[in-house]
Amino acid sequence: MGKADESFREFEQAGWEDSGVAAKYDEHLATVTAQSVDVLLDAAGVCRGSRVLDVATGAGHAAGAAAKRGANAVGIDFSATQVQLARARYPAVRFEQADAEALPYDPNTFDAVVNGFGLCHLPDPDVALREAFRVLKPGGRVAFTVWDTPERAVALGALYAAVRAHGSLDVGLPTGPNFFLFSDPETSRNALLKAGFASPSCRQVPQTWRVSDPDRVFEGIAEGSVRAAATLRAQSPAAREAVKTALRITVAAYKRGDSYDVPMPAMLATAVKE
Repeated sequence: MGKADESFREFEQAGWEDSGVAAKYDEHLATVTAQSVDVLLDAAGVCRGSRVLDVATGAGHAAGAAAKRGANAVGIDFSATQVQLARARYPAVRFEQADAEALPYDPNTFDAVVNGFGLCHLPDPDVALREAFRVLKPGGRVAFTVWDTPERAVALGALYAAVRAHGSLDVGLPTGPNFFLFSDPETSRNALLKAGFASPSCRQVPQTWRVSDPDRVFEGIAEGSVRAAATLRAQSPAAREAVKTALRITVAAYKRGDSYDVPMPAMLATAVKE
């Protein structure tokens, strides 16, 4: 691992150790990401009796849903704060602090490995996919979700477009993988094949961020994320306000009755260990 990778790891981990950030993510963005949990588990073949590893578990929603199906689920996260949150939410499920790129499990341990929106937070996602392959039993399945392209995941796309228009994306953050790297189906399929998996496939999963006030989207990202929030904090006050205004205008176009329903689809990728 290079110094840039280590710096990015430290940056991400420090961000997600902040209990306020973890709580705000769960309050705002997890209402979106939870919409694809059942599809994620279905893609990995999770059912009663399955041994399931939920990598980058966050507040534990995928592991909790797997346990509800009767699976033997374990959730891991590199953030002790997230593990604590997950244990509080799902006390009957096992959660551990662990590194997705160095899983503390023997080979051929799990029937399924899932990762919901975690790959973009890892310094070397290819290593994490190889680790998932290692701990899976032959015939086991891996499945992960990421945000769809910024053109389709409207809130994120509009936010970054507004920063480019009114401020700067070059704010000195540690270098990490492109946030939307795995939004491209071909990139995801190739990464899975490179890790040793067979029969990779990808598809879009519809999700909607429903808010009662357009500014809740800006607030949710500013308070409940790490990389995007740091980018916003680095802008001048005038640029930050211009970004907020631009995002408000974008969200306002999705008014549906008393709420605003912003498209935030996921890209779901899955493959098998033969």
